[in-house]
Amino acid sequence: MNCEEIEALKHAYADRELDLVRTTEIEHHLSDCRACSQAYENIRALSSALKSSDLYFKAPAHLRRRIRASLPNEARSSSSQPFGWWQWFKWGIPIAGTALIAFLLATSFIRASTDERLAQEVTANHVRSLMATHLTDVTSSDQHTVKPWFDGKIDFAPPVKDLAAQGFPLVGGRLDYLQNRPVAALIYQRHKHLINLFVWPATRNSSRAKKLVVRQGYNLIHWNESGMTFWAVSDLNPVELREFVELIK
Repeated sequence: MNCEEIEALKHAYADRELDLVRTTEIEHHLSDCRACSQAYENIRALSSALKSSDLYFKAPAHLRRRIRASLPNEARSSSSQPFGWWQWFKWGIPIAGTALIAFLLATSFIRASTDERLAQEVTANHVRSLMATHLTDVTSSDQHTVKPWFDGKIDFAPPVKDLAAQGFPLVGGRLDYLQNRPVAALIYQRHKHLINLFVWPATRNSSRAKKLVVRQGYNLIHWNESGMTFWAVSDLNPVELREFVELIK
């Protein structure tokens, strides 16, 4: 099984439509090929986003019955009387409601897809920083050294806190890129676990509530606060990562 064959069969594999032999061959290939494995994970992420309850709307039973009952009556009466304002009103409300629902679903899907892509990008940047020798551009536990280092390199001042007393010492900072723009990456440590905290100006209004997601075994929490977007990512357990986030806020 090669990459070209995987490309042709990956969607069927994700939908569990293949026989046992093909499934075993693909799983063996995915365990050895990082590129194909990532492509498969992207399919799973998209599938999960599409199954989100935010994207699902079920019309009430009484509304479905009313629409079904009204269709034959309207069809019979339309040829014998003018289509007056009441008919426009009666038909316009369901149509407008349907259009609004479609718009909300599309907006929710776009936002979910954007957040999913960003979560993948944040995870990839975190992993890359651990694999390469580029964890920090400025290495210091002093917030008064790390914060000024970003001056002139980005168009905002990231909030940098010293959390050593709370068990999350500052390691340093670096310049990173997310969503095609430079962002600040602040590195903290909890015992042997490293935390990347990505910070950049918020581009849209969104909930201040913290959201926890898991990607490739890493825990991610993101939120908006004081006009800034924050993404914290680490292999640290969710309880301690939430504790870190509360200290940052």
